[in-house]
Amino acid sequence: MLWVLFLLVAWAAAALSCIRLCLATTVVAPRPAATTPEPARHALNLYETAFLAGGPHRVADLALVSMHLRRRLLLAHTGWATVVDPEGRDEVERTVIRAIGPDGQSRIAPVRAAAAAAEGVRALADRLVAAGLAVPHGTRTGVASAARAVRASAVLVVVLAGAAVLLPGREPDGAGPVVAWFGLPLVLTLGCLAIARVENYPYSPWASPSGQQWLDSLPAPVSGADRDLLAAVAVQGVRAVQDPALRAALTGRRTGWSAHPGHYM
Repeated sequence: MLWVLFLLVAWAAAALSCIRLCLATTVVAPRPAATTPEPARHALNLYETAFLAGGPHRVADLALVSMHLRRRLLLAHTGWATVVDPEGRDEVERTVIRAIGPDGQSRIAPVRAAAAAAEGVRALADRLVAAGLAVPHGTRTGVASAARAVRASAVLVVVLAGAAVLLPGREPDGAGPVVAWFGLPLVLTLGCLAIARVENYPYSPWASPSGQQWLDSLPAPVSGADRDLLAAVAVQGVRAVQDPALRAALTGRRTGWSAHPGHYM
């Protein structure tokens, strides 16, 4: 009956990891919006909206698109950024310019990473957390860690089930009931992951319930003027960019184009 010990271990791992995930997601799960959402204490700017919708990398994408549209920066469809105006209007733009370097030209990917990790973006995040609109960093990492633990438990259940079936001295026709018993904790772990995903989709992992209500209260982004495009990028990300060359510059997909940095849009 050694397989029973394996089953107990599987149940313990599945139950503990699922409870941990449920507790973690309860902290950040968006509550149903009230009929009239409580307004933010002040109107959020586009950087703050971008952070709530997509985190620090969304802020970096917004800065790059904004600087490109205002001809302060050239984003080539080959994935290179070139400085046109070296005077940034805010700390995020100044970080982008510093990340490009003294040569005035750099690949876009490291520039985006540097801008996302900038002190200005961290300060913006701290302000939103203090205002109750963003989820603290520790809470976000806690949810991700709990989800990884549930996935690991699911793998452990499968491994233990295989070990139980392969134990010496077991009759071939006895494998079916053993597998069925191990199927219960496996269903528990997979179901917990599925429910957590459904409960939090399409909500942002960066926004608190109040922050999510703010995002839900925003009008649907439209295509048109530069301000409209920037608002769409803040809420929806790079997928809101309709210009294929600009989208290629931001996503790094350069199919059919030369990779030479001098080939600009």
